Amino acid sequence: MTVADSAAVGTARKAAVLGKPVTHSLSPVLHQAAYDALGLTGWTYERHEVDADGLAGFVSGLGPEWAGLSVTMPGKRAALEFATEMTPRAAAVGAANTLVPIDGGWRADCTDVAGVVGALRAAVGFGAGSPGPGVVLGAGGTAAAAVAAFADLGLAEVRIVARDPARAEPTAAAARDLGLDVDVVRWSDVDWRSLAEKSAALVSTVPSEAVSDRIADLVHAPCLLDVIYHPWPTPLAAARESSGRSLATGLDMLLHQAFGQVEQFTGHAAPREAMRDALRAATGDILPLPLR
Repeated sequence: MTVADSAAVGTARKAAVLGKPVTHSLSPVLHQAAYDALGLTGWTYERHEVDADGLAGFVSGLGPEWAGLSVTMPGKRAALEFATEMTPRAAAVGAANTLVPIDGGWRADCTDVAGVVGALRAAVGFGAGSPGPGVVLGAGGTAAAAVAAFADLGLAEVRIVARDPARAEPTAAAARDLGLDVDVVRWSDVDWRSLAEKSAALVSTVPSEAVSDRIADLVHAPCLLDVIYHPWPTPLAAARESSGRSLATGLDMLLHQAFGQVEQFTGHAAPREAMRDALRAATGDILPLPLR
């Protein structure tokens, strides 16, 4: 049983995001808006600067008032290693962005997977049965969450594009474990226009400058998620908008991954519209952040 199972209106509880750096995190905006909408008076959500090496010590020292933790870089793998229990998707990704207290320890989850799924469905209308492989640019932790999302979306094949194919092996292994056919492609060998046009969905997890000379090709992807959202608009986002096609962004992903965290921390359904509206306000209403 999780601590959130006994959450009650009016009970003071604490949650936080851990990372380094963490001052930029928008998670407090989302979570506090949820607590306010749910009438959870006394609930607070903080930022704590904690790196991977310090995560276990920090979490071990927390008291029973804690309802859950969001974990951002660089602590996601450390969070998984610290946990006493993990969800199948956290195990598949090999990283956790969520820790929830349970009897005798902490359960790890990776709601980043739901973040990618929700962003692709809500922002760019990804539908079941879309032909072609899922394509991910990059080989880091977000790439692993993307391949798990492709599996959840019903895709059978993933193409991972990396400058160094050896670095993509952990992500490729995760995809194989999820039953996906995997093709790892060296960055310099890619036919970018064909890659984009023939994809079911394309997720770019790399910095904007890494794809600056590929934008004219990438905008042709049927469903496109660029996880970069600051500064906005990215060159890829601007080109996509000029082409008249919709784009999912890291803000969409952030919003959709937070829904599951709120539900695990509080035991209540996430107030999605209130969270979306708060994120819009905090970011100057730069994106519509659609919901489904």
